[in-house]
Amino acid sequence: MEKTQDGEYKCFERKMSNIKTLIKVLKSVGPESCPKDINLHCHTTCSDGSLSPLELIKQARDHQVKHIAVTDHHSISSYSIMYDWLSENSTSSCEYPNLWTGIEISCILSKCLVHVIGLGFDLYHESINPYIHGQAPIGIKLQASYVVKSIHAAGGIALLAHPARYRVSFDKLIHEASSIGFDGAEAWYDYEYSSPWKPTKLICESIDSQLKKLNMLSSCGTDTHGMSLLSR
Repeated sequence: MEKTQDGEYKCFERKMSNIKTLIKVLKSVGPESCPKDINLHCHTTCSDGSLSPLELIKQARDHQVKHIAVTDHHSISSYSIMYDWLSENSTSSCEYPNLWTGIEISCILSKCLVHVIGLGFDLYHESINPYIHGQAPIGIKLQASYVVKSIHAAGGIALLAHPARYRVSFDKLIHEASSIGFDGAEAWYDYEYSSPWKPTKLICESIDSQLKKLNMLSSCGTDTHGMSLLSR
């Protein structure tokens, strides 16, 4: 897999620029998708996770996870490390895991501090730059509408992370998210921190139902911070 002079990986850039494929993946998400098939929310030591980027991508491959995104808080530093490992160890561009770009960004929605997951965006796009330096920016760049526009400008998808974890009700937040251009939300999430990981049935079903009514995408992820990709 060739690396360009400025450090970008041609194979992976083409793979992640196919936003139609990512939308198709999100439309396939259901209660059984995570953690062994699709995991689009996890963290490494590049933010507040316990797994190094190498440990995480190796686990994803060992568990044969089909689609994965690392969503470190205000950081994309894990990606160059994972790209290097994949380029050295993959024999085919279609070999699992399919690594999508990701980031988790703090912002204000309905006067509430929430997290936005960006997926499938161009890592090198200037609109993402304010959000990759370890902490949330201030002022207008902290507003959810601005974050969503920034992710879209970089060719990505904007999702509301774990909607039922905030002080404002998830139905209100999702409705507001829909009105300002969010593409979807994290429907399937383990709010009870179960072992093994499993989505919290009633809450997640309600969120998924609301998203479908609003014609929004549903996502899922373990939100891994510990030593196993298969749990939180």
